Amino acid sequence: MSLSDLQDEPDEKAPTHVQGAASFSKFVAVLQIIADAPGTLDIAQLTKRAPFPRGTVYRLVSALIAEGLVTHSVEAGTFRLGPRLLQLAAKTWEDSDLRTIARDFLESLRDATDEAVHLAVPSHNRMVYIDKLVGSNRVQMKTSIGGQVELHSTSVGKAWLSGLPDQRLLEVLKTLDLRRHTAKTFTTTEALFEELKRTREQGFAFDDEENEPDIRCVGSPIFNRLREPVGAVSISMPVYRHDARRHELCARLVRQTAKQISAELSRMV
Repeated sequence: MSLSDLQDEPDEKAPTHVQGAASFSKFVAVLQIIADAPGTLDIAQLTKRAPFPRGTVYRLVSALIAEGLVTHSVEAGTFRLGPRLLQLAAKTWEDSDLRTIARDFLESLRDATDEAVHLAVPSHNRMVYIDKLVGSNRVQMKTSIGGQVELHSTSVGKAWLSGLPDQRLLEVLKTLDLRRHTAKTFTTTEALFEELKRTREQGFAFDDEENEPDIRCVGSPIFNRLREPVGAVSISMPVYRHDARRHELCARLVRQTAKQISAELSRMV
């Protein structure tokens, strides 16, 4: 593959119209905006970020609140995801074959490093944490199950990207918004492309304070029996606990863990 393949190509087939899809998409769009800023978004901010008229936003939010998918803090005037949505999500994670298979391996990885360990899966050009285990250290990453992170600035995201076949990788790269989070974030397709080639060669991705300052992460892709990347596992730690020796250890262990999970997943019919 080459960077010349990143040029836009026309869609071969127009999307099929589905009745009610437009309304459903509006609800999902509002839910996503609230999910991206939980507990900090008021109605003025929501109407500013949503690409709909103010009246439409009010109706959408009211319906979501009525269904328990969104909750509204009267005192703070802010919105967050509601208990019904969280219950549905929790049920999904509990029933996830990947999460079930990976749990014992994640515990072993956590015990061997005494650091935070994450399991993430792709969702709409982001990675979603579906499991997290922490070590005994007081200083830990402020992440949570259900939290979403971007592909280009995290070890789980770059690990998953590196596992994609060439054509699919090029398609995804064309859609990414390479936002800068720190001075070390990859913000050009060319730089990210080269980073992903290194990631493929070494078998792990390294987030060197690219998503947030003072945090480094090492991640590796997980594959199903068709050799498709279905997720990633990572180890995260503050910079002061990371050095060359620990980097080598974590890289080896996270590769090993990802391979073990992939092997177990491949046995499933």
